Amino acid sequence: MLSTPPGLKRLAVLTSGGDAAGMNPAVRAVVRTGLALGIEVFAVYEGLRGLVHGGDLIRRATSADVGGILYRGGTVLGTARCEEFRTRDGRRRAASNLVEHGIEGLVVIGGDGSLTGADVFRDEWSGLLDELVERGEIERAAADGHRRLALVGMVGSIDNDMFGTDMTIGADTALHRITEAIDAIHSTASSHQRSFVIEVMGRNCGYLALMSALATGANFVLIPENPPDTDEWAESMCRALEAGRAIGRRSNIVIVAEGAQDMHGNPITADQVKHVLEDLSGEDTRVTSLGHVQRGGAPSAFDRYLSTVLGYAAVQHIVASPDGEPQLFGIQGHQIVNSPLMECVAKTKSVKSVIAAQDYEAAMAMRGGSFRHSYRMMRTMVRASPHEADPGQRQLRLAVLHHGGPAPGMNTAVRVAIRAGLDLGHTMLAVRRGFRGLSRGIVEEMDWMSVSGWVGRGGAELGTSRSVATPEMLAEVAQQIEAHRIDGILMIGGWAGYQSASAMSDLAEIHPALGIPVVCMPTSINNDLPASELSIGADTALNSIVRDVDKIKQSAVASRRSFVVEVMGRDCGYLGLMSGLATGAERVYLPERGISLRDLEADLNALKDGFEQGKRLGLVIRSEYADEVYTTNFIKALFEREGEGLFDVRGAILGHVQQGGDPSPFDRIQATRLAWESVMHLVEQATNESPTAAMVGLQHGKIRFTPLAEFPKLVEPDVHRPREQGWMALQPVADVMAAPFS
Repeated sequence: MLSTPPGLKRLAVLTSGGDAAGMNPAVRAVVRTGLALGIEVFAVYEGLRGLVHGGDLIRRATSADVGGILYRGGTVLGTARCEEFRTRDGRRRAASNLVEHGIEGLVVIGGDGSLTGADVFRDEWSGLLDELVERGEIERAAADGHRRLALVGMVGSIDNDMFGTDMTIGADTALHRITEAIDAIHSTASSHQRSFVIEVMGRNCGYLALMSALATGANFVLIPENPPDTDEWAESMCRALEAGRAIGRRSNIVIVAEGAQDMHGNPITADQVKHVLEDLSGEDTRVTSLGHVQRGGAPSAFDRYLSTVLGYAAVQHIVASPDGEPQLFGIQGHQIVNSPLMECVAKTKSVKSVIAAQDYEAAMAMRGGSFRHSYRMMRTMVRASPHEADPGQRQLRLAVLHHGGPAPGMNTAVRVAIRAGLDLGHTMLAVRRGFRGLSRGIVEEMDWMSVSGWVGRGGAELGTSRSVATPEMLAEVAQQIEAHRIDGILMIGGWAGYQSASAMSDLAEIHPALGIPVVCMPTSINNDLPASELSIGADTALNSIVRDVDKIKQSAVASRRSFVVEVMGRDCGYLGLMSGLATGAERVYLPERGISLRDLEADLNALKDGFEQGKRLGLVIRSEYADEVYTTNFIKALFEREGEGLFDVRGAILGHVQQGGDPSPFDRIQATRLAWESVMHLVEQATNESPTAAMVGLQHGKIRFTPLAEFPKLVEPDVHRPREQGWMALQPVADVMAAPFS
């Protein structure tokens, strides 16, 4: 149990507004964190209406009540519009219901409307209690004993339109739904050489439209924040799409945000775009409005993680600081943060006003630098051909290669790197089979269409190599660099690629040709590379694990069974801990912590106690290198023998399915960002008198370059993982979520 700080003793949690995948994990986290702190937690059903009507709609929650909801979409608490809560009489009734249950704090998971209503309720709280006393509905002592109502909020919305957080609960899942749908549409559109107009949700925010365009390789996108800057937008769009047809593009995908408009504020609809394409270009065009499928379904791994850590942090805060200003909890730069609730709501609403005033430059600025940069990248990626090189410009020859284990997102990165380089007027070269291929001269020049269709393709089209380049191989690499006049290399890969690039830099004094600028881009499902908090491919692998474990859990519940599931990761436990957090595992074994006989004995006893009390499912996640003696099969055999008569035990080694599949939207978008910046960095370094090699990565949400010379001191000796692993701080959260509080 967590240490209990002084503060409130009872709180309630509710979901309100439009449903969003991830609300259930948030509810689960609030309940279990509250219980771990020794306070009573109440669940309010049917949103704000539950507050007003009370009765059976406000119930005490136990850990068991929120078991099994982690993977479910929507909200098990329900959500409903409530006109009564908009009236003072309705809010007075809600106050009476909370006083009746002794509830002193409220955790609200919803959109800006729900959060605004909750803040009005909190602001009126003392006056509402006085009115209840005057009306004889509660005693003065009861009112005096409940003079405060603490409030915290989390944003549950697929639109991702709220200030105070980089991502809202549900947005990543919605992006998954959109990306999966457009990937499927691509195949039928190409087969018939059709154009498709896809309408996506988002209200006044173009996030889903813009990011899905980046993630799927769409050919045109219309968003509210940045309408076409001409009255001739229809003709301009048609010219752009016709140029793509002229170079052999078999399909056109146009994505329209539901709030899209022209520069005068007039709505642009999907049907309108369809008629434009048919009338002006003669395109065979279809419209697909994805609608509420974007809201539904099981939450993605990221949304499970996000909602869990937000719920954990929100409860810690409200219990410790019940008298403080209401806070909104969100994520910024991969860190959990809290901000004044109503400041965030006011800024969110101001964007709508700015768009209505047609101040689109301000609207783009308010969405943030990452949003604007993504829009610029998208504008380059959708071109039918690169810009012409500037007269007199030095034309560099930049090479792209893979090295290390394959990971989803590699092809996405190559596509962006090739097109970004070409658009800057440089020659782009592709190297097959990593440094080994480069040593043998397997190099080819790429053009704009060489990478067409690669945006969402899994695997590594260029091929890769897992072995670390030897000094002899690197001597041959030096010869090929001179032969092909290569000015810089982008290495998109994993541990072996980083070691090879590091060795290449070390040998530059012996072989001067090896002294060209190099950028190492982290691409590994293990998330085990230094100088970056996340590696491309890890999110896809995590989602693959989560989908498989969800199925395993469904089969286990039917027969009182415990599963020991082994996941990949080598010496890094990232996939183990994060999948345990996202699937609700009772125990996770990591290489960073190892496994002891005492651990196994305690975990076995906990499983036995649980099944004796009616538990139907047990889940243990084991990282593949957690311990060389206590293997998955050993743990399975031990638990099966000692649990005989109480539960069955099965083992599941998920294997290389974790490396396969098409990259997730997150991996596609981050691969795009990193590859783009890597090419810009290579171009800059190639013009320096003393170019350096670097590692690119995400650090606190920003793209940073770290000298490759620091690689040896940033990693632990004799194992494949960095010295600093920020995600290990999530272990206490995982422990609380798994603990059997009642």
